[in-house]
Amino acid sequence: MEWILASASPRRRELLAELIEEFEVCPSKGEERVEGTPAPEELVKILATQKAKEVASLERAKGKAVLGSDTVVAIDGEVLGKPKDEADAFRMLTALSGRVHQVYTGVCILYPSGEGRKMRVEADCTQVVFEELNADMVWAYIKTGSPMDKAGAYGIQDGGLVKEIRGSYSNVVGLPLELVRKMIEELGSTLEE
Repeated sequence: MEWILASASPRRRELLAELIEEFEVCPSKGEERVEGTPAPEELVKILATQKAKEVASLERAKGKAVLGSDTVVAIDGEVLGKPKDEADAFRMLTALSGRVHQVYTGVCILYPSGEGRKMRVEADCTQVVFEELNADMVWAYIKTGSPMDKAGAYGIQDGGLVKEIRGSYSNVVGLPLELVRKMIEELGSTLEE
């Protein structure tokens, strides 16, 4: 089976390569639109589905499996996406300091089946405990530039921020590999095809 990853994230690309040897990368370009304020788990499912469907509608995706994904960080019911600017990154990182938050990743797989597609949509949640960070530590991290393209303004792979994780590490990076493997198997595919 030929696969397409509907994401520009280099982290997702690296993770998916652990499961699927060869795949195309075709990032979705559409604007993310969500009505109302769904819970974080539903939000990531909606966004992952939008991305996968957009890419699956392209001519180049005909007959190929498409995987879309979206990740958000949530604390106290507030969803933290990517920061708008350095001040927003500071606000997010300060809110996370010394506390437990959740990382949700939604995954949508559209799998060719006859004339149409089978669809599976799931989400994973990992509990993350942050280290206590003072303002100087937060600003030093922001100055690296790393927080600016990441949900919740941090990357777990950057080190020094996270005290403990409860659940899937790859989920926090941006693609829950255990869940993706299970979804592919449930669609009747094998990773060796």
